[in-house]
Amino acid sequence: MVAVAAHTHDVVIVGGGHNALVAAAYLARDGRSVAVLERLGHVGGAAVSERPWAGVDARLSRYSYLVSLLPRHVIDDLGLRVRLTRRRYSSYTPDPLHPDRGVLIDTADAQATADSFARVTGDPHEARRFADLSDRLGAAAAATFPSMTSPLPSAPEMRARWGDDGLWEALVEQPLGGLVRASVTSDIARGMVLTDGLIGTFAAADDPSLRQNRCFLYHVIGGGTGDWDVPVGGMGRVTSELERAARAAGAQILTAAPVTAISPDGEVHVGGDEPRVLHGRIVLGGVGPAVLADLLRAGGADAADSSAPVEGAQLKVNMLLRRLPRLRDAHVATEAAFAGTFHVNETLTQLDSAAAAAQAGHVPDPLPAEIYCHSLSDPSILGDPLRATGAQTLTLFGLQVPHRLAAGRDPDAYRSELLSAAERSLDAVLGESLAGCLYEDAEGNPCIEARTTADLEVSLGMVAGDIFHGPLSWPWAEPGETLETPSQRWGVATAHDRILLCGSGARRGGAVSGLGGHNAAMAVREILGA
Repeated sequence: MVAVAAHTHDVVIVGGGHNALVAAAYLARDGRSVAVLERLGHVGGAAVSERPWAGVDARLSRYSYLVSLLPRHVIDDLGLRVRLTRRRYSSYTPDPLHPDRGVLIDTADAQATADSFARVTGDPHEARRFADLSDRLGAAAAATFPSMTSPLPSAPEMRARWGDDGLWEALVEQPLGGLVRASVTSDIARGMVLTDGLIGTFAAADDPSLRQNRCFLYHVIGGGTGDWDVPVGGMGRVTSELERAARAAGAQILTAAPVTAISPDGEVHVGGDEPRVLHGRIVLGGVGPAVLADLLRAGGADAADSSAPVEGAQLKVNMLLRRLPRLRDAHVATEAAFAGTFHVNETLTQLDSAAAAAQAGHVPDPLPAEIYCHSLSDPSILGDPLRATGAQTLTLFGLQVPHRLAAGRDPDAYRSELLSAAERSLDAVLGESLAGCLYEDAEGNPCIEARTTADLEVSLGMVAGDIFHGPLSWPWAEPGETLETPSQRWGVATAHDRILLCGSGARRGGAVSGLGGHNAAMAVREILGA
């Protein structure tokens, strides 16, 4: 290694995703010297807006697309000019066996929601059961979310805050399928609940690993309510505001600066057109733990890798439509169905069958998926002329497609196979073919793209396309867990005292939340002093 001065910066942050920018903004505002190193030509990682189709003025949230876990006080602390808008319609779920009817959850009209449940399930009490479960989960969310920006509480402390031992045992100690089946009785309602446990997570309802349970908890606690909000201007607006806040505070942000090695004493080697060596009193890893482990090995650290196995499990399809497709359901307005989360072939039976198919090495058919229309909530992502034509965006998120399915396959052929499966699944519940509604670019090409886990690995450096950078953990300390150091208490520790996690791979990381960055910054404050 090259000898350098004792310290070039108080904090060097490897990776320029949204969590890295949160940490940089907090620490630079404290007067710390901070450098952020990003291998791509722009910051933001998966939280970006892009124009996928040449000559078409539509800025899509190409990877991450909704915000749930970003605390309001982080927005306020950093002075972010970010507006989040809440969707009136929570979800629409057509009955796969009878697509001419579906459940529409209207947060502004409880009676309409109840009528919808009764029409589809034939059970006048199913809506009440669903609402009762939502109320129980809401109480747990209100108790849990405030702790996400504090040192890790203990499991017994959090259980006491919930005040619902039955829910704790069903959600934290037993596979999620038991809670789902005990709470609602119809296959369609059970699937509507279970999907929150399968976003980017490959599991069946009764998987004994409980990874579906942990994913579920993160999806229902956001903001203390579980609501998922639309960032006005797209996800890129969140990133641009974080970048502005970090730069205004004095952070140095370097793009096209790939890190090639990190030593445990804080030496960071940067390649690219301008190779250099930085030395931080503390180094924060905004990359996944598996990537960080590789960089540490390259920097001379112990070859042992303590990072957990990673595997993404999703398909992202971005679309621009001339107009929204017609529904088969005459009881529901098209705009209402697409404004929230539109569940496609996601009954509990279908979700578990899809998991079994993928476990056997097959792309699920039908492919469970959920879609929504960003431009209904936020037309600003479309240029004025495009908006005037009635065009709308559509985002599809496919479930139960683990990265293992990509192994040994040609990436283009695999992408095409998944895209075809997604279109078949969607067409099965629509009143017309999706293909006939797609907008075309100037060359006559349909405006639709698919991003697989393999694509995410190549484009964003996410190992195995894992959007969470590794298995999600419970947002509290496990019995016997050591919490002696600031990095341990804040859930950002690694095996090396001067190397901390600050990305989605940190405890309580995952999704667009800023939590990994916030909590790493709080740990650094304690380590370096006020």
